[in-house]
Amino acid sequence: MVKVINAENAIAGRLATRIAKMALEGESVVIVNAEKAIITGNPKSILKDYLERIHRGNPFKGPYTPKRPDRMLRRIIRGMMPYKKSHGAKAFKRVKVFIGVPKEYEGRAVELEDASMKKRNILKYMTIGELSRQVGGMKS
Repeated sequence: MVKVINAENAIAGRLATRIAKMALEGESVVIVNAEKAIITGNPKSILKDYLERIHRGNPFKGPYTPKRPDRMLRRIIRGMMPYKKSHGAKAFKRVKVFIGVPKEYEGRAVELEDASMKKRNILKYMTIGELSRQVGGMKS
């Protein structure tokens, strides 16, 4: 059984911890609308920190920093699990992330209540899609 989760208006870190836990417990997880997930904080400082991360290191040797929204969210999830150990690597392979909603998952997406921003009063935030556009990963 595959769980399909809608990342729209979900806080990326809270979503990532829940997804990592599900994957480590053996569930296959598909995340849709990755570009609509939210990173909380001042947008200027989020952009500054991410650009510093991109320009860190050698572009031929790494560390490589993703610029596409689906890859960004997948990288956030990877940070929540022991991906260097065999059970963590297997769990990470069970996680799939998509920009938008693919046809085979239409109508099946569920929102995670505790990861949603609906109940919180957050004024400063930025979507992963906006961040991706500003660092050059996604066209408008």
